[in-house]
Amino acid sequence: MQMDVLGTRRHMASNEIGVQREYAASSICFGCGPANEKGLQINSTRIEGGLELWFTPSKEHQAFPGMINGGIIGTLLDCHGNWAAAMSIMDANGDSEPPCTVTASYSIQLRRPTPADVPLHVIARVTDLQEDRADVEMELHAEGKLCAKGKGLFVAVNEGHPAYHRWG
Repeated sequence: MQMDVLGTRRHMASNEIGVQREYAASSICFGCGPANEKGLQINSTRIEGGLELWFTPSKEHQAFPGMINGGIIGTLLDCHGNWAAAMSIMDANGDSEPPCTVTASYSIQLRRPTPADVPLHVIARVTDLQEDRADVEMELHAEGKLCAKGKGLFVAVNEGHPAYHRWG
């Protein structure tokens, strides 16, 4: 196991079962749904203080030859940040399952072109946690270089909200 520039454990191909597969195996979300065969199917795993994700882009994720589309980058950060919030809320409340959380707001900064032919490393850490919401900061690195960063507010929804049962 190696340490990356953020001091987190590094593994190029995760054999771990990520939080999406553990808690939302039937989810069809384009970014994080394990049941969406055409989606990104991200696999976020726990690290101290948050989640990490290793993602290897496919040819169809390119904006132009050799570089990833900004919308794909935004989806990676959004879904990964959302799950970091859900897991933190679950842990803080002592629950056995994460609440269904949705994105209230998020923004990203594309710092440099993101290469399409290398594994991408995404980290999400909660910066402010309340009973039903969390502020999260996310970073996307390629080959140790910061390519994009973002922040978001993710909120747990109650029964009656259209997304309430989306993970179950």
